[in-house]
Amino acid sequence: MPLHPIAEGIRNYRQATGFTPLYTMSVDEARKADSETEAAAWDWIEPPKEIFDLDIAGPAGPLTLRVYRPRSEGDSPLPVLVYFFGGGFVVGSLDTSESFCRALSSMTPCVVVSVGYRLAPEHPFPAAIDDCYAAVKWVAGNASQFGADGGRIAVAGDSNGGSLAAAVSLMARDDDGPQISAQVLVYPAMRYGAETDSMRDNKDPMFFNAHSVPWFWNHYLADPADGDSPYASPLNATDHSGLPATLMLTAEFCPLRDEGEAYAEALSRAKVPVDYHRYADLPHGFLSMAAVLDTAREALGLIADFLRQRLA
Repeated sequence: MPLHPIAEGIRNYRQATGFTPLYTMSVDEARKADSETEAAAWDWIEPPKEIFDLDIAGPAGPLTLRVYRPRSEGDSPLPVLVYFFGGGFVVGSLDTSESFCRALSSMTPCVVVSVGYRLAPEHPFPAAIDDCYAAVKWVAGNASQFGADGGRIAVAGDSNGGSLAAAVSLMARDDDGPQISAQVLVYPAMRYGAETDSMRDNKDPMFFNAHSVPWFWNHYLADPADGDSPYASPLNATDHSGLPATLMLTAEFCPLRDEGEAYAEALSRAKVPVDYHRYADLPHGFLSMAAVLDTAREALGLIADFLRQRLA
């Protein structure tokens, strides 16, 4: 199936204007370029009632969380979604996930807590997962401070943020930590060094591709052997039972497609409820196209519906 016309138009525009892949840049250059592509707040989303940052005690010092409280009726505590931004563990920020968090807070509705975890290569594995798990534990014990119910927690993320969400769920299970009710994994990286058809087939330099993947992993892992850990590569876990109900979204033109599908299958074999959707004509990162792409808005609605059901 060919690319969706809107994705094809984005591809052609990038090609015509000299788009430079992040994997050809230095880390500093990649972060600057990534920050310049963040989506503006979507005007079709009701703005949150309140957005504020707070610092908690993280594993290596202050850890910043950004809280989105939606406009909602009644005084009952809302469920909470802990969100991990994408960026290959190297780029990305609280700001680059702003549109997603606003949308999910309003559409679900729920309180969204976005985590400003440490980035590699300055802070290699397991710094990011340690920060994200610390944030979930803090939210479970302190959600009432911002009108949320710490007993109804979901985790979510896009790209490597989805990898972190899966790892947090594994860690919470293994550590007898907070009860996580649901996880939303959007085109996540699930195994270091994966050799799959989707990795071999998707090399278009106008999108995140098979050359991007090792660039990010090589910055994230101080030692390639760290990639064997299930908290780096959730597909490597020997047991996938007891994990939260899962919504998995993948994209046809994404190098990570097959490992996301393999993780959905592993969860299903372990009797974990899984809802899997593969978007046949779209590339990695398509949710960020929601301002112009109806399919991306529909996917956001699917996520909100799933969270409403699992956090009821």
